[in-house]
Amino acid sequence: MTQHFDVLVIGSGIAGISFALNVAKAGYSVGIITKKSRAESNTNYAQGGIACVTSKDDDIESHVQDTIVSGDGLCNEKVVYEIIKNGPGRIEQLIKTGVEFTQHDDGQISLGQEGGHSERRILHVKDYTGKAIEAALLDAAENESKIKILEHSIAIDLITLKKIVGSNTINNDKIIGLYALDTLKGTIDTFLSSAVMLSTGGVGQVYQYTTNPGIATGDGIAMAYRAGAEISNMEFIQFHPTALYTSTDERFLISEAVRGEGAILRNLDKVAFMKKYDKRGDLAPRDIVARAIDSEMKMSGAKHVMLDLTDLNSTLIKERFPTIFKTCLRYGVDITKDFIPVVPAAHYLCGGIKTNLKAETNIDGLYACGEVASTGLHGANRLASNSLLEAVVMASAGSSSVIDYLKFNTFELVSPTEWINGDAQDSDERVVLSHNWDELKRTMWDYVGVVRSTKRLERAKTRIKNLSNEIHQYYWDFKVEPALIELRNLCQVAELIINCALKRKESRGLHYNLDYPDKNKDAVNTVIKKFESKH
Repeated sequence: MTQHFDVLVIGSGIAGISFALNVAKAGYSVGIITKKSRAESNTNYAQGGIACVTSKDDDIESHVQDTIVSGDGLCNEKVVYEIIKNGPGRIEQLIKTGVEFTQHDDGQISLGQEGGHSERRILHVKDYTGKAIEAALLDAAENESKIKILEHSIAIDLITLKKIVGSNTINNDKIIGLYALDTLKGTIDTFLSSAVMLSTGGVGQVYQYTTNPGIATGDGIAMAYRAGAEISNMEFIQFHPTALYTSTDERFLISEAVRGEGAILRNLDKVAFMKKYDKRGDLAPRDIVARAIDSEMKMSGAKHVMLDLTDLNSTLIKERFPTIFKTCLRYGVDITKDFIPVVPAAHYLCGGIKTNLKAETNIDGLYACGEVASTGLHGANRLASNSLLEAVVMASAGSSSVIDYLKFNTFELVSPTEWINGDAQDSDERVVLSHNWDELKRTMWDYVGVVRSTKRLERAKTRIKNLSNEIHQYYWDFKVEPALIELRNLCQVAELIINCALKRKESRGLHYNLDYPDKNKDAVNTVIKKFESKH
């Protein structure tokens, strides 16, 4: 089946829906393609909040400087200033949409503080900010007649003009649509569109331990790369320092806001250790805290460290962090009385599809916004709670850009062929997928984790390449299914992370290489581009 929309959005988080609402209000039809239910997104799992200057005691310059310091020399200062400057306006828009940020008794918005911030500037809805924002935006989208949300639909690949008419026929490539698998019907649909916004979130599932939901399989980045988009700074994976340690691979995020309220990290001897790693102690940026915890664990052989909230007011803890309190209690930890066992876990990607301040990529009609994009805001390390800010600001900028693109360009309708399965069969070897999935995640965790070395990276590159070859063969032999699509994308993303990491001959921000422990004063952003993909 072929469907046509003026604009396609892949992903239903804060970036995708904010963008869709703006474009729909301008009179254009929007199709939102989302892998599972519409509420399942990285946004939905964001606890901390949105960093934005809203207090008279704070200022834009202070937020800018905190971001630049955290980014460790690789932030684009113009981008930092523009995004932070435009934040307050976007906060007002969220409030008008129906987001009710937590307030004090006097009606003033409650502002939290997190690592790397010099002021309290984190707007939040208790400890489920993302979920509250997602609910408000979805409610608005469901009442917008120009928006159609297509649930349980997984994008497979982008369709470009070069793919249809031949790479030697035209100079500048252009997006004309994509193929997507309807996971309920088992059919592959063709979607035609003049513009596509990728807002697919992060890549956390490439690692064995992650705070990300199961949908975070790097789909947007992999598709964009195969289409010829520039990919930047994939080596900068932020490992959240405090995820609840359990006996399984499952990891639950313990928000940085907990340390912002006074929680203390301790080793298993109950000794506070962060001051010996950074003068900011427990409020140091995440890269420093994650490496400190990793160091403490390796020195002692412990499987985790402890996070101590027991000196905080128990009523405050339950009111401020109800989700964390209830979740930990299910695992037998009463955070008002007990230390929380915590470990680092893959959390956020600071790189991604390279875009400008209009959310434009190097391919006409292809846009990216949110965690999937690399704007230059985060540099080598994201400042806490800047991600939702970036998503909502860039969604606004991207919608203006797309509206102009549609308004001032003419488009010839090019009809690609329908998806053809050919001789592909239903697989009877799904054990191959599960085995390769496990090997991929463990390889990335063991060799491309918090602390790296050139030897480990080379070892990972060899193993991932072998997996990629197997998956490539499987992809052409059997009919596509969700696990295959995601594994194919994860392998592509893993290769990008490793190749970017090997290109960086230094340690900076989130990338720490034992063979290159110092910073390179001439360091630049890494960029990888692939014009024609064999996969």
